[in-house]
Amino acid sequence: MVEDVSAAKDYARQVGTLIRDSRKNRGWTQAQLAENLGTSQSAINRIEQGNQNLSLDLLTRISEALDSEIVSFGRPRQPHLRVVGGRRLSGSIDVKTSKNAGVGLLCASLLNEGRTVLRKVARIEEVNRILEVLNSIGVRTRWLNADNDLELVPPARLDLAGMDLEAARRTRSIIMFLAPLMHFEKSFELPYAGGCALGTRTVEPHMTALRPFGVEVEAAAGAYRVHVDPSVTPVRPIVLTERGDTVTENALMAAARRVGVTVIRNASPNYMVQDLCFFLTELGVRVEGIGTTTLTVHGVPEIRRDVDYSPSEDPIEAMSLVTAAIVTSSEITINRVPIEFMEIELSLLQEMGLRYQQSPEYPAANGRTRLVDLTVLPSTLHAPLDKIHPMPFPGLNIDNLPFFAVIAAQAEGSTMIHDWVYDNRAIHLSDLTRLGADVRLLDPHRVLVTGPTRWSGAEIVCPPALRPAVCILLAMLAAKGHSVLRNVDIIARGYEQLYERLVEMGAQIEVFSD
Repeated sequence: MVEDVSAAKDYARQVGTLIRDSRKNRGWTQAQLAENLGTSQSAINRIEQGNQNLSLDLLTRISEALDSEIVSFGRPRQPHLRVVGGRRLSGSIDVKTSKNAGVGLLCASLLNEGRTVLRKVARIEEVNRILEVLNSIGVRTRWLNADNDLELVPPARLDLAGMDLEAARRTRSIIMFLAPLMHFEKSFELPYAGGCALGTRTVEPHMTALRPFGVEVEAAAGAYRVHVDPSVTPVRPIVLTERGDTVTENALMAAARRVGVTVIRNASPNYMVQDLCFFLTELGVRVEGIGTTTLTVHGVPEIRRDVDYSPSEDPIEAMSLVTAAIVTSSEITINRVPIEFMEIELSLLQEMGLRYQQSPEYPAANGRTRLVDLTVLPSTLHAPLDKIHPMPFPGLNIDNLPFFAVIAAQAEGSTMIHDWVYDNRAIHLSDLTRLGADVRLLDPHRVLVTGPTRWSGAEIVCPPALRPAVCILLAMLAAKGHSVLRNVDIIARGYEQLYERLVEMGAQIEVFSD
């Protein structure tokens, strides 16, 4: 009987911890959660301390308020990670192909009425979601081999009425269906885009890019209603109001099958955009200015080719692996790093004291992207003289910024990280304090990180944002003792077999459910 009471109390404490972590990840105070539930702050405090009985009804209401599954019944459980940190890594690892490039190319394959083969596609959840949508509208997809080569064959006519709306809602990448579909339908609907919880992100820049092509979008209940006038073509250069990657990709795909010459200004020259330009070239679309902010597209009325294309390697995964080496004070070799998209990051790290060796450059499988092999050496780091902030390419990559919070925690001195792009991603970085880091949240966009850190193990619920979630995992590799990272499904959105590959280099990570 005593054991039953003890077990119940332990369970209540665990549930309370999950509720507290989910509340903090949402950026709420106890008072805000209490107000949402119609209860008192003291009741929320008792719940989080494990000192209050919880009915199923109250658990359900808390889960809905926090948009987080606290407990589940009769459904597959989310995986968690158990990490034993403080171990050095060794060996070498290859950077896999880019998630963002792969997703963009899957959307762009809709432009082609022939057979498309994409080589070594990142087999991640974000790709799976796009494939689910493509399959539902009639595209036949097939994994060809263990190398993750993927074949896509379109139907004679796309079945947009059969679209898998649930899969489409779970990814922001669905917004890149706008431009390909405008070439085949005069009117159609797309569900509102989902993805990481990174605050409000407007789709208006996409509208600015597509209106010159006769595209009008009406926001309806849960969906975008799209109307296309195919007789309308741009009469002057398109000036993007935001130098966004997906915005530029939509503009490129809109121009690709409109006869005539389209000039796109303030275009993103980032890695996934370059991959799309290279792919369009294979489809017979001439694109001038690749790698610059002005793209000139010579559109064609029809694309029906059998093409074979290899996406380039992922600079964000490369940065993740560099960070893993830094925080564990390890010497590892990271092969196939797309150096053009890592030069600013490496220059800043060198300024902070990082030692590394770099091989001569060699071409990626697409024949255009420049790759190198990097050997990262154990180094003593110090804080940079200035704040660290992202900029559009060729500046420091927006998706690489969070890793500098983990690195700054390893460095001597104080570093300000300014994430001006996303509304609340910086808030998630404050979870590093649970592992011993000194991270002060200055406002929703800025954190002040002071190191060096004596990392220690902790149990943390994965934040609902991909890069901060990986940052916490990497910090756990450095934290002495045992750590638990719960609900890690979001990491599978952007990384293929990350845990297994880290284990091959000496990390101790166990996947479990409870």
